[in-house]
Amino acid sequence: MKSYPELAGRIVKWISDYAKENEISTLVIGVSGGVDSAVTSTLCAETGLRTIALSMPIHQRKSQNDLSLSHCNWLKSNWNNVETDIIDLSETFDSISLALGSKGNSEMALANTRARLRMATLYAFAASNEGIVVGTGNKVEDFGVGFYTKYGDGGVDISPIADLYKSEVFSLASSLGIIQEIQEAAPTDGLWADGRTDEEQIGATYEELEWAMREIEDPSEEEPSERQRQVMARYIELNKANSHKMKPIPVFKRSDR
Repeated sequence: MKSYPELAGRIVKWISDYAKENEISTLVIGVSGGVDSAVTSTLCAETGLRTIALSMPIHQRKSQNDLSLSHCNWLKSNWNNVETDIIDLSETFDSISLALGSKGNSEMALANTRARLRMATLYAFAASNEGIVVGTGNKVEDFGVGFYTKYGDGGVDISPIADLYKSEVFSLASSLGIIQEIQEAAPTDGLWADGRTDEEQIGATYEELEWAMREIEDPSEEEPSERQRQVMARYIELNKANSHKMKPIPVFKRSDR
């Protein structure tokens, strides 16, 4: 069994080493109110480097926004190197939605536009403060089912928890003392007006997806249940559909030189 305080220390050192090697002075991270961003921002704070945590609501549900603000306040109260800011992108989002018109404002397109607006905001802060954007995706999202927005929350410079399963992120959250309400909140990407959860969008829990990912990496001899067959089929479906996010961009190669 992993020692999560020890694992946290290794991740903090990894972030610090990367920053030192690349002469980075500031870490910029978006805080959504979810456990992934809470854990990642806390690990950033632990480096002692200047850490800018941004809450970027876009017509956000009050419950989600409150968790984001609570975590930002918790960070500031525990680490002197943390700065927080609230950048309300609601009016910006409305303007873009209007400009896109009926041909560019489908429900999915607008959800992804929210994520890309936040990415642009994070990079504006990073560019203005000699910083980098720190990603918050976990292993199942980033390398399993591709549950993120291309050039949105997938647009980052480093990914400290992208090799951790969701269960490992929750264990880190507990050991780091993350606010209990955040640990208990249903995971959601916060991109939909109806507040739909990740499970509702994916059709499986992170625990089930984690099982599928582990099963593919190291198959067991046990006969899967009917539910496990359904989950595996869904996992494979999403992995295939979102493979374009997880693979390098195709590049035409000239054959005449």
